[in-house]
Amino acid sequence: MTTKRSSLPYEDATGKTALAELQAALEKFGCQSFGTMIDAERGVTMVQFRWRNRNVSLEASWKGYAAAWLRTHPYKWNSRFTKQDHEQRALDQGRKSVQSVLRDWVKGQLTAVECGVMSFEAAFMPHMLLPSGERVIDRVQSEMLLPAPDAPKVVGIRGE
Repeated sequence: MTTKRSSLPYEDATGKTALAELQAALEKFGCQSFGTMIDAERGVTMVQFRWRNRNVSLEASWKGYAAAWLRTHPYKWNSRFTKQDHEQRALDQGRKSVQSVLRDWVKGQLTAVECGVMSFEAAFMPHMLLPSGERVIDRVQSEMLLPAPDAPKVVGIRGE
């Protein structure tokens, strides 16, 4: 019996057209400016755009995606690759995959705004830039304006 490999969304993404498609969606939506940038040191792909004087800066971590990929595809000692090669493969795939994640997330948010499901502010406020250049979410987190999330409950085998 063959077991099906566990899969992670976007793990087969190539990243070849995702950012171009994202920029086309932003342009169609009426954004005045937009662009993408890589921060290799932090391992993130950034997308920035302006719509009606609202500046937005999104970040997607390929290191985060790589960690998820490694949980889904753990290194095996009998692999033909070294552990370092396996981890580099995860980072490389993460860098490609987050481009598709960003494209689909932004297109979904823009569609929700266009259809009146939510306002632009509701869709993008955490990522809007304050006059200081800081994102709203970063300010909220640095000033601890939200309560810490509850710790997950650990349930015993019998639901104890």
